Amino acid sequence: MLVLAIETSCDETAAAVVRDGREILSSIVSSQIAVHAEYGGVVPEIASRKHLEAIVPVITQALREAGVELSAIEGVVVTRGPGLSGALLVGFSVARALAFACGIPIIGVHHIEGHIFASFLEKPVEFPFLALVVSGGHTHLYQVEGFGCYTTLGRTIDDAAGEAFDKSGKIMGLAYPAGARIDALARGGDAAAVHLPRPMIHDGTLRFSFSGLKTALMQHVAKHPVTIPGQAASDLCASFQQAVCDVLESKTRAALQQSGAVRLVVAGGVACNSGVRSTMARLARQQGIELHIPSPALCGDNAAMLAVAGNHYLARGLVSSPDQDVTATWEMDRVKEIFRE
Repeated sequence: MLVLAIETSCDETAAAVVRDGREILSSIVSSQIAVHAEYGGVVPEIASRKHLEAIVPVITQALREAGVELSAIEGVVVTRGPGLSGALLVGFSVARALAFACGIPIIGVHHIEGHIFASFLEKPVEFPFLALVVSGGHTHLYQVEGFGCYTTLGRTIDDAAGEAFDKSGKIMGLAYPAGARIDALARGGDAAAVHLPRPMIHDGTLRFSFSGLKTALMQHVAKHPVTIPGQAASDLCASFQQAVCDVLESKTRAALQQSGAVRLVVAGGVACNSGVRSTMARLARQQGIELHIPSPALCGDNAAMLAVAGNHYLARGLVSSPDQDVTATWEMDRVKEIFRE
């Protein structure tokens, strides 16, 4: 099956052509980072407007690079949620119009479902497995039994890890988005130089919390201002990054023991972070389990990742109902509720 995938959940306008949910023929991502950097974060109204401007050129480029005509596409996969409502609506409306005009099926998939299965584009993972999703809006642990079969084991009660990176970077004076910059500065710093808390690390649950860590960093900067670049800034970045990694490692280790999983998938934009990748690699060696982390290009928001689950559903005759709409909030445990045959 040849599918066209479309992603517009936040500030990336993306389209991809994927064959059989495995082979990427093209993957185009148009980023809005430069636009939102001026505001220190994503402005929903601006994001929606930029999606409107970019969506048709991005889809056209994806088809061109794949070397296929729109008439060859057999199904459309699009992000239904969660995300920014206006942004989601742009992609979903265009996808629905294309599907109707071409007389082909459409399936709206969960954004995080896409991240979880991004690894399958490089190497399939045997079910069941544990998935740690770390991004700007999510820090969740899922038990994955199969496509559409997810159980939430743990989640953040406040900030997501990626959100904590960006907000902490802003406190230090780093440009948005700050995650990659913190990672780069941390490589030259001492992770033990600044004592920062590890919120809820020993509370006996699989819940995450990063708000207190961000507050502690803000208080430290108020007392000890940092200059970038500078050793103090590198030390603070390294200490902050290590605190996040320690929490992620502790909760993931507990989830592995609780679930009995022997395979771990780490996904989402923060999975690009070098500290997270090395921490999870060490954990996997210690636990003797399989570790699957997508290449950095597949960690961030992209459309190709949606095609794995989307192709699975479409091949089985599962499609979105004509009256289905986007949803800003959508629990993974309820993914199956949207299908109709």
